[in-house]
Amino acid sequence: MYNNLYLSAMLMAATCCSLIMCYLCFKRRELPIAVSYGLGMLTGAFYTFGYAFEIVSHTLEDIRFWLHIEYIGIPFGTILWFIMVLQYTGRQALVTKKLVLLLLIIPFFNFLAHHTNEWHHLFYKSMTLDYSEGIPLVVLEKGPFYILHVVYAYSFFVIGIILLVQMFFKAASRMRKQIAFMFIGSWGPYGFTLVYLSGILHIPYDISPFGFLISGIFYMWGIYQFNMLRLAPLALQKVFASMQDAVLVFDLDYTLTSFNESAKKVIKGLHNGWIGQPAASIFGQYPILLEKIAQGPAVAPKVQLAREGDERFYNLHLSFIHDNRRRPAGQMLLLSDVTESVHNEVRLQENAKQLQELNTFKDKMFSVVAHDIRDPLAVSLNLMELMEDELQDYGGKHDEIVQEMGQQIQKTFTLVESLLEWFRSQRGGMVFNPVVRDLAQTVQLNARLLQVRSESKSIRIISEIPQETFIFADKEMLDLIIRNLLSNAIKFTDYGGSIRLRAKLAEGKMVVSVSDTGAGVPVEQVDSLLQQDAYPVPSIGTAGERGVGLGLTLCREFVHLNGGEIWFDTAPQQGSTFYFSLPLPPSAPAYPHEQSERRGTG
Repeated sequence: MYNNLYLSAMLMAATCCSLIMCYLCFKRRELPIAVSYGLGMLTGAFYTFGYAFEIVSHTLEDIRFWLHIEYIGIPFGTILWFIMVLQYTGRQALVTKKLVLLLLIIPFFNFLAHHTNEWHHLFYKSMTLDYSEGIPLVVLEKGPFYILHVVYAYSFFVIGIILLVQMFFKAASRMRKQIAFMFIGSWGPYGFTLVYLSGILHIPYDISPFGFLISGIFYMWGIYQFNMLRLAPLALQKVFASMQDAVLVFDLDYTLTSFNESAKKVIKGLHNGWIGQPAASIFGQYPILLEKIAQGPAVAPKVQLAREGDERFYNLHLSFIHDNRRRPAGQMLLLSDVTESVHNEVRLQENAKQLQELNTFKDKMFSVVAHDIRDPLAVSLNLMELMEDELQDYGGKHDEIVQEMGQQIQKTFTLVESLLEWFRSQRGGMVFNPVVRDLAQTVQLNARLLQVRSESKSIRIISEIPQETFIFADKEMLDLIIRNLLSNAIKFTDYGGSIRLRAKLAEGKMVVSVSDTGAGVPVEQVDSLLQQDAYPVPSIGTAGERGVGLGLTLCREFVHLNGGEIWFDTAPQQGSTFYFSLPLPPSAPAYPHEQSERRGTG
C-alpha cells in the first residue's frame, strides 16, 4: 500500500509539471503552437491526476470514477500533440479548422464510448478487481473501441515522430538539441505505454502516466534552455533562410552562432563549419565589418564590399539580441544590399548636374545667337558699303561684288535658319542628342562659312583630317565648337597667316587640334581662359575685330557635355593650338595610325 502512495505522489508531481507547462503556454497563448501544446499537456494532467487516485482506490466504483477523469484527456492527447508537431515543424498552414475537426471525430466517439461503457460494453468488455498482488488492481478486457483508440493514437504518434526525425536532420546543428528534447519528451508517455501493453516487464501497474513525468522534465528543460515554445524552430528557420538581407548572429564574445543563406553570398567562403568561430577570423577580408562590430550596436553608413569580382554597397545595422529579462544575449548584424540604389543615386546626381549645366546654357542662348551670326552679318554690311562706294565712283556694274554678297547672305541665312530651328527644338529645355558625324565634312562646312573673313586677311585654312573620320557628338554643338575655334583663330592671326586642323586617336577618343600662327594667348589670360567660373575679357583681333568674349566659354561647355575635354598650348608671337577630345561612335571603325594629309580651303 505504501508503494501505491509513493507512486501516487510521483503522479501528482507529474500533474504539477503538466499544469506548470499549461501555465507557461497560457502566458504565450498568442502563439498557435503554445495553444495546442498547452491543451495537450492539460489532457496529460487529467490522465496523471486520475491515475494517482485510481491506484490508491479500493473499490471498483472508485476506480471506474477515476478512469472517467483520466479519459477526459486521454482520447484527445495524441491529436493535440500531433497538431503541435505540425506547427513545430513549420506546417502551420495545414492546421485548419476543418482538419482539426476531422482529427477529433474518432477521439470524441472514444470519449463517449468510455463514459457510456456500462450501457454497451464496447470500450471495456469487462472490468474486475485482482488482489493477487496484495492490493486491488483493475483487470480490463478491451473492447473494439479501445482497440480503435490505441491504433488511432499510435498511428498519429508514428507520423509525428517521423516529422520530428526529418526536422532533426534538416536543421542546423544549433537547433538539434532543442529538437532532441522535444523528441525525447514526446516518447515519454507513449514509450511507457508500449512497454506496459507488450507485457515485457510483467509490471502490474499501468506505467503510461509516469511517462508524463519524464516528458515534463524534458519539456521544461527545453523551454527554459532553448525557448522552444517561442521559436517554433523550423518555421523560423525557413523565414530566416529566405530573407534577402544577409543576417549574422554573434554571442557577446563575438563568436558566430548563426547565419542565413544570403550571408553566404556576401561573406566569401562562409559555411556551417564557421559557426563557433570568432568574428576576427570570419571578417579577416572585411576589416570594415570587424570595426563596426567592435564599435557596438549602431546604424552605420553604406559600406562597400567586394563580392565575386563585383563591388557591392550595403546598409549595415548592428543590434543587440535580448533574452526574456531584457538582458543582452548577443548581437545581430544585418547587411542590406543597396547597390542599385547607390547607382541610381549617382545617376540622379549626374543627371541633376547635367540639367543644371543645360539650364545655364539656356540662359546664354541669346548671347550665343548674337555672337555666332555677328561676324557674317558684319561682312555682309561691309560688302554692301563697298558696293555702294563702287557704284558711286564708277557708276558701272559690279557683278562680282554682288555675287559674292549674295553668297554670303545665303550662308548667313542658312546659319540663322539652323540656329533658329535648334532653339525651337530646345524650347522645353536643352536637348543633348549625339549622333555619328564625319569630322572632315563638318570642318569643311564651317570653314566655308568663314571663308570671306579668312580671305579678307589672306589666311589659309588647312584641314589634314581624312575623310570618314567619324566621331559621336551633338550636331549643333559640334558646329558651334569648330566655328568658334576657327573664328578665334582668324581673329588673332595676322594677314598672310595659316590655320591648320588635325585629328588623331588618343586613349579611345578622337583629339582634334586647331593651330594658328597668330600672336598667342596674352599672358594675363593663360590661367583663366578655360576655367569653369572664369569668363575671358573681350579682346580686339589683329584687324580690329571685336567680340563679346563668350566663344571659348561656350566651346568649353559644349565639349564637356559631349564627354570630352578642351585645352590649349600657346607661345607669345608663335601662335596657339587648341585641342578638344570627342568620343568615338559606339561601333567605331578602325582608324589608320598614320593620318594622311589633305588640303582644305585656303
